[in-house]
Amino acid sequence: MDLKNKKVLITGGSAGIGKSIIQELVQRGVRDFAVVGRRKEALDALKAEIPSANFLTIQGNVAKVEDLDKAISTVSEAWGELDILINNAGVVSAGLLSDLSDEDIINQININVTGLILLTKKALPLLMKSKEGAIMNLSSGYGYIAMPFYSVYAATKAAVGQFSDAMRRELHQYPIHVMTVYPSATDTDMMKTAVVGQMDTPEEVAKASVDGLLNGEINVILGGKEREEQIKMNFLEPEKIDAFAAANYEALRERTKQHRSM
Repeated sequence: MDLKNKKVLITGGSAGIGKSIIQELVQRGVRDFAVVGRRKEALDALKAEIPSANFLTIQGNVAKVEDLDKAISTVSEAWGELDILINNAGVVSAGLLSDLSDEDIINQININVTGLILLTKKALPLLMKSKEGAIMNLSSGYGYIAMPFYSVYAATKAAVGQFSDAMRRELHQYPIHVMTVYPSATDTDMMKTAVVGQMDTPEEVAKASVDGLLNGEINVILGGKEREEQIKMNFLEPEKIDAFAAANYEALRERTKQHRSM
């Protein structure tokens, strides 16, 4: 894929992995971005920090249909087409299912899954105009390996992967590449309330994601060979992951008890 002159719509692009993906794409020649974010100040700061790019900034929440419609109408009016959609926005609220508020459960599903699916649906007519398009969906390592205290989050991220696979097969007749990125723990604002040791940097995730896009990869999995082996074990021998979770239950509870980024 030649990234020059590509027009990109990204959600959650004003911070963390999303911002790093923008910076990586700029280094590869992309100049036109439409960025959806909830905070105007962060969107304004993004424009000031990367003056070489052309930004359409759209303040909005991907959980709100009217904000998704605003994003698509903004892109349609400005560009009339779209080459790359990056569904990056996401939230997390960890804890025992019985302790999670109904609001946090609903919001995780609405932002991580429902909004992603709806935005993809609404963007498809614009993407179908591209001669070389792509959809990049950000999932999580928990989308492959669900762990205690992340039941809802893991469910939403698994759904992202299944949605990507279905869309890739549904759109096979169009020049639209569909891929999923599965980051491991990444040093972003989203992880500030979690107790985690070594983490990937958002720049590392961004580089792997864009490299995967250029190489035509379907799944980009962070975490190295160890994560790949864990995924294989979870699929073939899930009881071994059960045993690991049981043996580390209290430690997992401790590291996740304050993990909330909504």
